[in-house]
Amino acid sequence: MRDQKIVDFLTELAGRVPAPGGGATAALHVAQAAALLGMVARYTTGEKYADHAGTVAGVIDETDTLRGQALKLAEEDAAAFTAVTDAYRLPKGEERSAAIARALGAAAEPPARVAETATRVVELCELLLPVANRNLVTDVAAAADAARAALTTARVNVEVNLGGLADERVRHELAARVSRVDAAVARADQVTASVREEINP
Repeated sequence: MRDQKIVDFLTELAGRVPAPGGGATAALHVAQAAALLGMVARYTTGEKYADHAGTVAGVIDETDTLRGQALKLAEEDAAAFTAVTDAYRLPKGEERSAAIARALGAAAEPPARVAETATRVVELCELLLPVANRNLVTDVAAAADAARAALTTARVNVEVNLGGLADERVRHELAARVSRVDAAVARADQVTASVREEINP
C-alpha cells in the first residue's frame, strides 16, 4: 500500500472489495497528520528558533517514526479485515466460529493502535504549537484535525469488532483502549480552536 500511487489507492478504496476500507483510511489520516506536523517542525529551525531546538528536533524524529508506523498499520488493517472476510466464508461449524472470533480480535488491534498513535500526534501538536513558525500554525491545526479523524474512525472500527469477541478480557481491554478517544478528540479540537483564535483576532 505504501508504494501505491494515490490515484491507484483511491480507486482500490472505491472498489467493491473488502479492504482497504475505513480502518486503513484512519491509519492514513494519522500518517498525514504526522507528515504535516513534521513539515511544520522543519520550518521551525534555525537561529530564530534556537531556544526550542531540542523540542523541535524531537518532534521531527517522532513524527517521522509515527508516519512510518501509521503506514504499516494501514497495511496491517487491510490484511486483518481480509482475514475476517475469509473466516466468514468457511463452512458453518465450530471451526468457523472460532476462526471468526480470532479474526475479529486480530482485526480490532490495528485500529486500537491507530487511536493510540493518533493520540500521540495530538500531544505533539500541543507541544509544537506554542513554538512553531507562526506562518504554519494552520498546518498544525490541519494535523490535529487529521489526527481527530483518525481517532473517531479508529474507534468505530474497534467497536464494530467487540461484539464478536468470545474472550471477555480481550473485549474489555480493547474497549478500555478506545475509551480515551473522547479526551484526545477534545484536545485536538482545542489545538484547532487555539489556531483559529490566533488567525482571527
